[in-house]
Amino acid sequence: MSKNYQIPAEMRTDVGKGASRRLRRAGRIPAVIYGGDREPASITIDHDLLLHAAEEEAFHASVLEINVGKKKQQVVLRDLQRHPFKPLLTHADFQRISEKESLRISVPIHFVNEEGSPAGKKAGVVVSHQVVEVEIEALPGDLPEYLEVDLANLQPGESVMLSQIPLPKGVTIPALEYGDESDDYAIVTAIFIRAGQGTGELAAEADAAMGEAAEVETVGDAEAAEEPEAEEGEEDGDEAAAEEKKED
Repeated sequence: MSKNYQIPAEMRTDVGKGASRRLRRAGRIPAVIYGGDREPASITIDHDLLLHAAEEEAFHASVLEINVGKKKQQVVLRDLQRHPFKPLLTHADFQRISEKESLRISVPIHFVNEEGSPAGKKAGVVVSHQVVEVEIEALPGDLPEYLEVDLANLQPGESVMLSQIPLPKGVTIPALEYGDESDDYAIVTAIFIRAGQGTGELAAEADAAMGEAAEVETVGDAEAAEEPEAEEGEEDGDEAAAEEKKED
């Protein structure tokens, strides 16, 4: 079960680039909530609160609760825009969810027991992680914070495939739902390193071992048709950067 995050927010009445700049100077950032059978809603969130939450891995793969006054909405994070060269957020997109409807979201993969595995202890072998997150589908109540892959028995020269990831009850990997073996691919490979082999050669060998990976849908593509055009988020991010340069 994913971690419970509660985010206080306020409705946003004024929009536009100038309004966004004023919000940021006041320590808040603009955001939008969309999806479901309701119209998109413009809100503002405390910048530091959201920044600290976004530093946690679980935040990006959890059901979030946004509280606007006495109204609570369950959402997932779909996009988070950042300042190009400062540790600042500039805009956030959230999608409403229903407890009765499954959703797709990318979750991180945690690899455990690598160092104690036969591959991890073998000299001249490097364990290459080709994938560090994967898109899953599940009901909101079944969403895991992460998926764990045990590498304790990984042998030199072996690979762990996408289909070998242990899945909690109620969780599926959409990329494998079509039953085509070509959609399966290596997520970890234990590669033998030849004397004098460079990092570039190693990367190429890892890619070759992985084979032709399936083109996995990115987070949010399934709902792209209902996602509204980004407010001023992306443009504001660029303008915020330009403004910061002038002020500096």
